[in-house]
Amino acid sequence: MVNLIWLIPLIPLGGAAVLLLLGRMLPKSLIKVVAPGTIFAAFLLSLGAVMESGGKPHEVVLYEWLPKVDWGFLLDPLSSVMILIITGIGFLIHVYATGYMDHEGGYYRFFGYLNLFVFFMLILVLANNYVLLFAGWEGVGLASYLLIGFYFNKKSAGDAAKKAFLFNRVGDAGFILGMFCVAALTHGSLAFRDLHGLTAGPLLTAAAALLFLGATGKSAQLPLFVWLPDAMEGPTPVSALIHAATMVTAGVYMVARSSAIYSLAPEVSAAISCIGATTAIMAATIAMVQTDIKRVLAYSTVSQLGFMFMAAGVGAYWVAVFHLMTHAFFKALLFLGAGSVIHGLHGEQDMLKMGGLRSEMPITFWTMAIAALAIAGVPGMAGFFSKDEILFYAYLNFKSVFAVGLITAALTAFYMWRLMFLTFFGEKRTLVHAHESPLVMTAPLIVLALGCGGCSYYAAQLERWLEPVLHSNHSPDIGLKHVLMAASVFAAFTGILLARYFHASTGPLGPLTKLAQHKWYLDDIYDFVFVRGLGMRGGEYLGSFDRRILDGGINGAGLVTRFVSRASIWADTWIVDGLVRIAGFSAMFASLPARIVQTGFVQSYALVIVAAIAAALGLFWVK
Repeated sequence: MVNLIWLIPLIPLGGAAVLLLLGRMLPKSLIKVVAPGTIFAAFLLSLGAVMESGGKPHEVVLYEWLPKVDWGFLLDPLSSVMILIITGIGFLIHVYATGYMDHEGGYYRFFGYLNLFVFFMLILVLANNYVLLFAGWEGVGLASYLLIGFYFNKKSAGDAAKKAFLFNRVGDAGFILGMFCVAALTHGSLAFRDLHGLTAGPLLTAAAALLFLGATGKSAQLPLFVWLPDAMEGPTPVSALIHAATMVTAGVYMVARSSAIYSLAPEVSAAISCIGATTAIMAATIAMVQTDIKRVLAYSTVSQLGFMFMAAGVGAYWVAVFHLMTHAFFKALLFLGAGSVIHGLHGEQDMLKMGGLRSEMPITFWTMAIAALAIAGVPGMAGFFSKDEILFYAYLNFKSVFAVGLITAALTAFYMWRLMFLTFFGEKRTLVHAHESPLVMTAPLIVLALGCGGCSYYAAQLERWLEPVLHSNHSPDIGLKHVLMAASVFAAFTGILLARYFHASTGPLGPLTKLAQHKWYLDDIYDFVFVRGLGMRGGEYLGSFDRRILDGGINGAGLVTRFVSRASIWADTWIVDGLVRIAGFSAMFASLPARIVQTGFVQSYALVIVAAIAAALGLFWVK
């Protein structure tokens, strides 16, 4: 099966082609089989290939795509983890979506886009070079644009899709420039196998910084994270797929895949860790004051991605991938659980209008509770182990980053359990009769809940599995790790207790509440600078410049040309033509006597001769 890894992305592509080209003619029952079935087939093939490889890198090159750039696929420990996450959790989301989208229009189109998204994501993580990775990178951007804007009749959905597309283009520009730098370092090669043996220098530092700029766009980090919360305009299964296991983790994957570069650029790595920490705490504070259940989870995703970059920035790449894996389980579960709540309340997303749903939606409640414990970092759950490792490595390298991470861990527990208390506890605050979701939606919740606990026990195995690709720095100080673990647990339970008593308000934020409610004014700044500033006012200034300077110069040149042409016409008419006429008139006047005689008529000449003879004879006779 290892030699057939090229089939792993091809199967979802086939599903997408069938659904998008023939979907109108297919019954809905068949679409419900084709869409998840292709992803499950890709999962089985992925599982077989990973087991056969045994963790040893295996490369399959189909053909040379561009000079020194192969169309090739690389199955190694890192890509193995990613394809299992993408196809495994992607399959559960597809199954869930067959029930969630059952009464929506464009059913075939939705699943066609979903399969297309998985295809591009698999291309991204299986690529053996930066160019093919970038092809998948752009493909998921396109597919996410289609999925976020799925409800194309809603202006907010269209605006959110365009916003996501444009912000990602900013990061993509950095990615392209970073690839140029890598090509210069490797003498034209962009294959991952040629990254080893590079030496530190300004060009390598520039490559690391530019590649990370690409990651900030795709993985929603400062200053480009504002697109991700607006992406909630898409259907909830889209939010789960984009924000859990796939697109937003692409930047983390790319940085981990480029660890050979970042290990030689300590300044850039330090900046990555600081940006990740800043993003994590900013997004956490914003999540604490949100009332839309999906937006809480969106800002939570931004914050958790910040944790992953904190780990990558301190060189703990395997820990970043570990948190990527645990996050895929609990965040997919949280989004699908939120979708179950919205489905049960007939479209309601405002948590202030919920409450008391624990008894009416027991499966949704208990599964979401497990995910909330996991993301909060409660011992025994998936998020506890990965977050604890992040804080440990941050403490060893950057004490300030550790402090920010510890505070953010407490805020994470607070906003997540604020969501739980507002949604499931207390008195019912809506007149809508809630109901539990059907089995096709609750079954994936149960499987993901099992994963939230089970995947935590593979931390040590994952470290050993990834070690050949992502070198890890071991610390023998177990005592220090236990002390930091206790601090992390204390932060988690503190956040949960504060949420219990302050879930109706913002609790710990205090004077920062207004700042968080306005999302740290980032959207306002972008609107002022780029939309109303460079966009509207800049357009007005450019229009004025065009009218007054460019058009003025052109119009002035036209006026001068017309004036010169009229003067030329006058001079030609009255001077040149006048002189010609005067010369002609003079010649004609001077030639008048000759013209009187020289008429050119023979009769005239004969008459003159006769007259002359007659005159001569007359004179002769007179004499």
